Amino acid sequence: MTAKIQPRWRLGGWPLAREYQLLIAEMRDQQRITRETTPPSSPVHHEHEPTERTNTSPANVTNQNKGSKACCFCWCCCCSCSCLTMRNTGNNNAKRDPNAEMLNGDANETPTLEEIRSWAQSFDAVMKSARGRKKFREFLRSEYSEENLMFWLACEDLQKESNSACVEEKARLIYEDFISILSPKEVSLDSKVREAVNLNMTTPDIHTFDEAQQQIYILMHRDSFPRFVNSKMFRNLMEAAASKET
Repeated sequence: MTAKIQPRWRLGGWPLAREYQLLIAEMRDQQRITRETTPPSSPVHHEHEPTERTNTSPANVTNQNKGSKACCFCWCCCCSCSCLTMRNTGNNNAKRDPNAEMLNGDANETPTLEEIRSWAQSFDAVMKSARGRKKFREFLRSEYSEENLMFWLACEDLQKESNSACVEEKARLIYEDFISILSPKEVSLDSKVREAVNLNMTTPDIHTFDEAQQQIYILMHRDSFPRFVNSKMFRNLMEAAASKET
C-alpha cells in the first residue's frame, strides 16, 4: 500500500465550521419559512360522523414523528432515521450561537485593493480569505451554483471533527444536502466519484468525501473562478477599493 498523499488543494486551519453552519442554517430557514407559509388543509367532519380518537401518549407521538420523516440517504428505503433528531438539535445550536459571526474572521470588513488583486491571480488566495469566500459566494449565488462552495466548506468542517458520532452525523447531513439525487442542492459529480461516495457511506469517516471535494474544488477553479475575476461584480469591487485608497 502506498502512502496517501495529501492533495495540494486541502487548506486547513481556517474558521470554516461556523461559516458552513450559517450557510446551512440560512438554507434550512428558507425551507422552513416556505413550509410554514403554506396553510395545511383542514379535514372536514360531518355533524353526526364519529370522530376517531387519537392516542396522544408520548411513545405513540414519537413513533408518528419518526414515521413521517424520510431517511437522509436517497438509496435507503427505511421510513425513519435517528439522524433527524440530531440534525434539528444541531441547527438550533447553530442559530443560537452568538459568536458565529465572529468566527468568520474578517469577512465583514472591506477588502483592500492589494487583496483583491491577489484574488485575481490565485484561486487559493480567494479560498484562504474570509472576505474572498464571501465575495465568491455572492458571485456563485448569482449563477445558481452556491452549493459548490457550501459543499466544499462542509467537507472542510467534517475533516476537523474528531468525535466519531459527530463524524457519522455530519457525513449523513452532507450526503443528504449535497449528494442525494433528491436534494435541490445536489452538486455535480461524475458516476465514478458518486459510486465511491456511496461505498464510503457504509462506514463514514472524515475522508468520506475527499474525492468529491477535490472534484468540486477543481470545478470551481476551472469554471467559476475565471468568470468571477472577469465579472462586472469583480470590476466594481476593484474600482470601489481603488477609489477609497486615492
